[in-house]
Amino acid sequence: TKNTLEYEIVQVVDSGPILRDMAFSVDHEHLYIMSEKVPVESCSQYETCSECLGSGDPHCGWCVLHNTCTRKERCERSSEPRRFASEMKQCVRLTVHPNNISVSQYNVLVRNTYPSLCCGPAGLNWANKAVTHCCVCLSPGDHHIVQLQLKSKETGMTFASTSFVFYNCSVHNSCLSCVESPYRCHWCKYRHVCTHDPSSCSFQEGRVKVPEDCPQLLQAEKILVPVEVIKPITLKAKNLPQPQSGQRGYECILNIQGSEQRVPALRFNSSSVQCQNTSYSYEGMEINSLPVELTVVWNGNFNIDNPAQNKVHLYKCGAMRDSCGLCLKADPDFECGWCQGQNQCTLRQHCPAQDSQWLELSSTKGKCTNPKITDINPVTGPREGGTRVTIRGENLGLEFRDIASHVKVAGVECKPLVEGYIPAEQIVCEMGEAKPSQHAGFVEICVAECKPEFMARSSQLYYFMTLTLSDLKPKRGPVSGGTQVTITGNNLNAGSNVIVTFGRQPCLFYRRSTKHIVCNTTASYEGFEKVKVSVRVDKAKIHQELHYEYVEDPTILRIEPEWSIFSGNTPIAVWGTHLDLIQNPQIRAKHGGKEHVNNCEVQNSTEMTCQAPALAVDPNHQSELAERPEEFGFILDNVQSLLILNKTNFTYYPNPIFEVFNPSGILELKPGSPIILKGKNLIPPVAGGNAKLNYTVLVGEKPCAVTVSDVQLLCESPNLIGRHKVMARVGGMEFSPGMVYISPDSPLSLPAIVSIAVAGGLLIIFIVAVLIAYKRKSRESDLTLKRLQMQMDNLESRVALECKEAFAELQTDIHELTSDLDGAGIPFLDYRTYTMRVLFPGIEDHPVLRDLEERVEKGLKLFAQLINNKVFLLSFIRTLESQRSFSMRDRGNVASLIMTVLQSKLEYATDVLKQLLADLIDKNLESKNHPKLLLRRTESVAEKMLTNWFTFLLYKFLKECAGEPLFSLFCAIKQQMEKGPIDSITGEARYSLSEDKLIRQQIDYKTLVLSCVNPDNVNSPEIPVKILNCDTITQVKEKILDAIFKNVPCSHRPKAADMDLEWRQASGARMILQDEDITTKIENDWKRLNTLAHYQVPDGSVVALVSKQVTAYNAVNNSTVSRTSASKYENMIRYTGSPDSLRSRTPMITPDLESGVKMWHLVKNHEHGDQKEGDRGSKMVSEIYLTRLLATKGTLQKFVDDLFETIFSTAHRGSALPLAIKYMFDFLDEQADKHNIHDPHVRHTWKSNCLPLRFWVNMIKNPQFVFDIHKNSITDACLSVVAQTFMDSCSTSEHRLGKDSPSNKLLYAKDIPSYKNWVESPHTAQIPKDLQLSPN
Repeated sequence: TKNTLEYEIVQVVDSGPILRDMAFSVDHEHLYIMSEKVPVESCSQYETCSECLGSGDPHCGWCVLHNTCTRKERCERSSEPRRFASEMKQCVRLTVHPNNISVSQYNVLVRNTYPSLCCGPAGLNWANKAVTHCCVCLSPGDHHIVQLQLKSKETGMTFASTSFVFYNCSVHNSCLSCVESPYRCHWCKYRHVCTHDPSSCSFQEGRVKVPEDCPQLLQAEKILVPVEVIKPITLKAKNLPQPQSGQRGYECILNIQGSEQRVPALRFNSSSVQCQNTSYSYEGMEINSLPVELTVVWNGNFNIDNPAQNKVHLYKCGAMRDSCGLCLKADPDFECGWCQGQNQCTLRQHCPAQDSQWLELSSTKGKCTNPKITDINPVTGPREGGTRVTIRGENLGLEFRDIASHVKVAGVECKPLVEGYIPAEQIVCEMGEAKPSQHAGFVEICVAECKPEFMARSSQLYYFMTLTLSDLKPKRGPVSGGTQVTITGNNLNAGSNVIVTFGRQPCLFYRRSTKHIVCNTTASYEGFEKVKVSVRVDKAKIHQELHYEYVEDPTILRIEPEWSIFSGNTPIAVWGTHLDLIQNPQIRAKHGGKEHVNNCEVQNSTEMTCQAPALAVDPNHQSELAERPEEFGFILDNVQSLLILNKTNFTYYPNPIFEVFNPSGILELKPGSPIILKGKNLIPPVAGGNAKLNYTVLVGEKPCAVTVSDVQLLCESPNLIGRHKVMARVGGMEFSPGMVYISPDSPLSLPAIVSIAVAGGLLIIFIVAVLIAYKRKSRESDLTLKRLQMQMDNLESRVALECKEAFAELQTDIHELTSDLDGAGIPFLDYRTYTMRVLFPGIEDHPVLRDLEERVEKGLKLFAQLINNKVFLLSFIRTLESQRSFSMRDRGNVASLIMTVLQSKLEYATDVLKQLLADLIDKNLESKNHPKLLLRRTESVAEKMLTNWFTFLLYKFLKECAGEPLFSLFCAIKQQMEKGPIDSITGEARYSLSEDKLIRQQIDYKTLVLSCVNPDNVNSPEIPVKILNCDTITQVKEKILDAIFKNVPCSHRPKAADMDLEWRQASGARMILQDEDITTKIENDWKRLNTLAHYQVPDGSVVALVSKQVTAYNAVNNSTVSRTSASKYENMIRYTGSPDSLRSRTPMITPDLESGVKMWHLVKNHEHGDQKEGDRGSKMVSEIYLTRLLATKGTLQKFVDDLFETIFSTAHRGSALPLAIKYMFDFLDEQADKHNIHDPHVRHTWKSNCLPLRFWVNMIKNPQFVFDIHKNSITDACLSVVAQTFMDSCSTSEHRLGKDSPSNKLLYAKDIPSYKNWVESPHTAQIPKDLQLSPN
């Protein structure tokens, strides 16, 4: 380990130890550490050759032409020289000469050298080349850096690069910036240009290469020029050029307050130039000295460089110097003095000498007379002294020694302080102690000497005061300090400096007046104690026994409620201790780096109320989720421990959002009608559900009583008429949804109102008709074109969306459906109910089940003896069939009744059936019909008896084998249909196998999960039920019943029509939801059934099924207008689930006989002439929705396969088909042999017509014959498609399919061949001759 080198640290696991034992993999490329393997190197993290080789990793090297850090064995041709660098000196370095050129140069040969690089046979694609005609977009600077790169022809990769500079000398417009450039730039002095080519300068002496040779002004002393005085300005310079023939001379340019003043200048020689005699001025007396930019130019605009930034200072002696003292303290270089005759500050030449004395600072008599005191502060102070008095005035000396010992205040010596002295303007002195006999007096000073002309007295008096203290409030506060204490007394504003201490702790001075001193306490380091209060004013200590007590800091024990909304300002109750100590309590919340505070009000020592602070969230991007502040706490004086409360879970919920009344913003109401404000987040979703916000709704200036629910505010409007603004306020926010117009009761009679309305309407119609006729022709073509374009764009986007949705559904629904179907018990019907439903469909109470009269019973027993005679029975059947009046229904009833009588003598029944079938086969062949038509239709008693024979004998097979996949298919279809919208009126659905029952529109919907209270046990957990927000209330009730009574047979469940759906809102309110009520929307004679979306029921709501209630709406409407429509609608819902609904039906949408209103749910039926001419434009080509058939088919494929395999195939059971099927197939084979029919297709067709067509198709289409279930119309339509597929699978004929074929045949076209293979096996089965048959 002595020679080891650490070159990298690799993080293998987040935390915890690593096993010491490590081992290399076989190829030495990985280390096994614990149970993982880690690469021994990670060369790819290094991006340059120097980083790679400088890392010290012995496994890494630089693959030169691939420009990457890697292991040597991974670098192609790494064994060849200079292709793999393992040492730093082998890294490729590219140098270029020259490494910069001017943008105006052409055809410059650039040579590059790259040592340690071998140009092998592959070569490089950049060698010694001339840079010709480069076009470079320069940045605002004088140069632009580009990268020159070397690229390998072998790998196509750049493996070396260097910087190259294009520079531009012409951007420099001064000599110094040109020659000081890092590039080869030269200055042409006489052309005033910067160039890279010195030969372009006009003559040799005009070329400048170094800064010392540039024409430039030298550093000058301060250039002072008084205003309105004619004066030349002489400047020192060097290398000033002599203007040549045709060139203009020199000028000085001064920029005074934005105005340019040009002055002719004279060049004396190359080192001197003078601006000619000129006077200058500037505006205003607020500036006494103005620095002005100075520029020297020649030949119009050739600037002479001014590196020293020389400026001209214009000045006015009289500006802001109104007194002698201010004048004489001015800068001596200004040469200003005080002209006593004119009482103003001037230059000497402007002061008339004959009648005035001109004072200047340097003269022996340079002292200002007549000092003056204008103000003293303070004017009161303690007798003990120490007060610093500030004296302001004029001519108060020019040096501190002038006033150092000549200041008295009220007869007491006042010592001037150097640090407070402002020459001529201000004196600050410190008072000495006054005698008891001294009470007040003037301020007196002498300047330099105490002669009358140098003395001054104030007009104000200074008073000596006695300061006293009387009390302080409050007398106690928290030990952390921050309490604002007010000390009362007399003359407390005297003096200049106040020091207050509480024991050893300072109380920070805040303000004072005659009667009060206010200070803020600091934290006590001595803990809880009572301390003495001390007040010092200057040198006076006020003697009064006052005490202040430091007590325990306040604490916060509980906050209620622990929530607010983003805008804050909701009330919060706070409980704690010592809260009454705090004078100005505040509550704070910090979020996103921003802090908001709000005020609190103390009730007593343990309680206070606060208004919640707002949360710093962007109002334009307000979150829909609850937020918690980063910091939440209280500002209680200086108590630091409560600034952030760690034990609270204070939460902010989104602000309530209101909707405007309508686009116009005006809501029209009748007097007494409630105002409804719709919105969301109106009740915060606080755990426990007891959250309430205090809403105030103002109509005009009057408040109204408010009732709150999750999605709306109901406001009982005050007794007002006219137009009023509605304003809703809650927390820290307010919102106006618009205006409300409450129309007064009309004084006009009804006929008058109608007459006026009709007349006005006719007039408006006439005017509109004229305008339309006038403009129609000019706009018709444009409107048509725009409409077609919009329709095409809309159609294209909707087609794309629909195809994408169909594909996504196919991929996701299969897994979801398989996982959702659980192994619930199968509700098989008993044998008696099953046979009655198959033999006598649609008849619930058949006479064969009833006890008959004795006479009838006796007659039937005698008839039974005849039935048991084979000769009679055959003759009886043949005689009946020979009657023309013997209808198809009669044949079926006779066959069912005969089989019912003979089911206890099944051997005899089978013998009769075989005889009748043999006769039927003979008759069919004698009439020369095609043999395949045998048993196709139920045209004889024998065919119906055959169906009933299979019904008896296959019950056990159904119950033990085929029933489970059939029930699974039914459940899968029902569940898949209910995952999407189902129109409760037309029976159409989003998910369907039947084209006729497919909703061919885009229906927007959302899946909700409602929590349903268990009706059997209200204390048990709520049951989650998946619902769609577009479901009608009846559909919701049926889905809830399916969820609650999942394992209960249909006949034992409560009916949806006998139950009401109750919505239990978070606020505690309960609402009965119905398909029709007073809120039902009616538009253009169409009444839409209520859905969950209509009631705005949110996700996660709690609902319950309660016994049917008679509401006011039901009581009125059931007895008046809507009785007809309601009864028809109930009939529609009821009949779709009846046991005898053998095929899909579409309910007619018949208008109300009295009101003419038609019902609709999701899709309006436009077959009654209601479709307007322009409606088609907003629809999508309906055939695009046929992709949904494929999605549904793919989802249900597994269940269809399982059913067909169970019926057709024997492989998965390991046993033969039921004996009854073998027996009948064998009989058909015997008949075929008897009649010399050897065509396998004919035999196959007989067996298919015998079993699948007679029995299985009936069971598939009508699973309610086997199970105790409810089958609706959409499920019936899908089962019909499956049954048709079953029939096609049993057929031997090949169906040629095309684009015009029915969708149900196209849907399973690819699956039918595999199904046909399954059919082959049972149709060739054999049977023993001694088979005994019985129902069991």
